[in-house]
Order: sequence, then structure tokens, then C-alpha cells
Amino acid sequence: MRDLFTTLTTLKRLSFAAAPGFAAALALLAFSPAAEAANPLELNFWLSGPNYDGRLQECEAVLGTITSQFQEKESTFWNSSLQITSYGQVRETAFRPWQSDNIPRRYCSAEAMLSDGKMRTVHYSIIEDGGFASIGQGVEWCVTGLDRNWAYNPNCRSARP
Repeated sequence: MRDLFTTLTTLKRLSFAAAPGFAAALALLAFSPAAEAANPLELNFWLSGPNYDGRLQECEAVLGTITSQFQEKESTFWNSSLQITSYGQVRETAFRPWQSDNIPRRYCSAEAMLSDGKMRTVHYSIIEDGGFASIGQGVEWCVTGLDRNWAYNPNCRSARP
């Protein structure tokens, strides 16, 4: 009981010490100017929205990027020496498969020969403004059977339209 009484008197002393700071904060809020709507310059400053052209590279143009990223991923994360040695049957699967105001994407597929002698299908998409910090075109890809972290599972289905 004695500890409770001591705690209450300590709190009372602290509240008296904090009262001037609280009063100053309240006065600052009370006498601050009212909020105003944005002026016309602020309304239109860098708020143009997405301006997509829909001009994407052809499917064959990004195969070198996929090859280098695949080799880096396999050696860095999976301690594997697998590499893509060649491509064949490169084809476009879809172009802007959804409504026109979405981010433009070109979906492609290709057959890839790997350094282990196996032929595997690569599904990939070329994305406008999909590069680092939305600068340039980006590529997302998946090699069927080698999606080890299941990012596009099952069977690279999420990498297709």
C-alpha cells in the first residue's frame, strides 16, 4: 500500500512538471494557421500520371540479359555451374493481354539448351519501365524445372500471361 501511495505522489509531481510543456504545445496548435487547399501550381506539379508508349523490345533482344541473370543466379544462390548455351523457337505469347491502361508487357517463350544437355522452356516478359528504379525496360523470366525458390510455381505458370 505504501508503494502505491509513493507512486501516486511521484506521478502527481511529474504531471505538474509536464504541464507547462503541454500548455505550450496546445498554444502552438491553437494559434497555427488553418490548412489551405493546394494552389493550381501545386496541383499540376509532376502529377502527370503514367505515360506508357507500348514500345517494347522484341523477344529476341532480351535473351542475353536472361542468359547472364540465369548464370548469376545459379552460381550465386544455388552453387550450380548451369548456364544457358543457346535458344530456339523464340515466340511471342501475348502483348498487353489486359486492358490498355496497365503497364505494357510483352510475354514470350523460348526453348533453351542448358549446359547439362537438357532442353528447357523459358517463359519471360518484357516490361515497360520495369528496370531498376523504373528506368528502362525490365525482364522477368522463369526456366521450367529450375524455379528452385518457387517464385513462379507451379511450373512457371506465374511467368505467363
